[in-house]
Amino acid sequence: MTDVPVPHRVVARRPETADTVTLCLEPLAEPLTDFEPGQFAMVHCFGRGEIPVSVSSVQSTGGLAHTIRAVGAVSAGLCEAQAGDVLGLRGPYGAGWELERARGRDVVVVAGGIGLAPLRPLILRALAEPARYGRVNVLIGARTPGDLIGLKEAARWSTVYTGVTVDRPDDEWRGDVGLVTQLLDRADFEAADACAFVCGPEPMIRATARDLAHRGVLRERIRVSLERNMRCATGHCGHCQLGPVLLCQAGPVVGWDQAEPLLSVREL
Repeated sequence: MTDVPVPHRVVARRPETADTVTLCLEPLAEPLTDFEPGQFAMVHCFGRGEIPVSVSSVQSTGGLAHTIRAVGAVSAGLCEAQAGDVLGLRGPYGAGWELERARGRDVVVVAGGIGLAPLRPLILRALAEPARYGRVNVLIGARTPGDLIGLKEAARWSTVYTGVTVDRPDDEWRGDVGLVTQLLDRADFEAADACAFVCGPEPMIRATARDLAHRGVLRERIRVSLERNMRCATGHCGHCQLGPVLLCQAGPVVGWDQAEPLLSVREL
């Protein structure tokens, strides 16, 4: 891990939606330590600043990549980057998904919108080692069809079940409509012996984690990725504090048994 941005060249740029792109990167100096699925980097846009972005591909699953949505000045600058441009990266930071917790168990992955991106390396790793895990289910939801990412790739995944739904369909949508939690009825897993991994908007995380727990998945086997305002990523500024937890260090991925009581406090 380094606290000084390491220059990385954009080797490929792939538009995902109208405001979201995936940037594939390669180091121009000493490579960063290998990222684990669920960890994040501080991605520096020279002249604008830096933001935390979880990896959507790690070195062992096709090379380093980040999927970024333009929601502010820095993220917009990153989304404008083209092949050949240079960005700065420091990291890896934080706790990852810890897929090893799921060895010998069924896997349930639930993604909301761009939340599929940080889950992608976990899915690819689980599918690459099928003997280590039980049945793999992937549930994907988004507000509109235009907010869905990675569907062509998801269609090729050898999961036991992959479901997709949107909240607000357009005239061309022929798939499911409704909350992503409704897809749990079709997923194939043994709740009492399953591990779940959830990423997306916080209301979606709350609803999904509570539904999974109600179905019998143990809270400590439900891993969620939480988002707060990370500035330094080293635990010094305190901007990402959630009660007693600094998410840049103990997160962004935490167990639902730890997250649920903290998220129930309105002031946090």
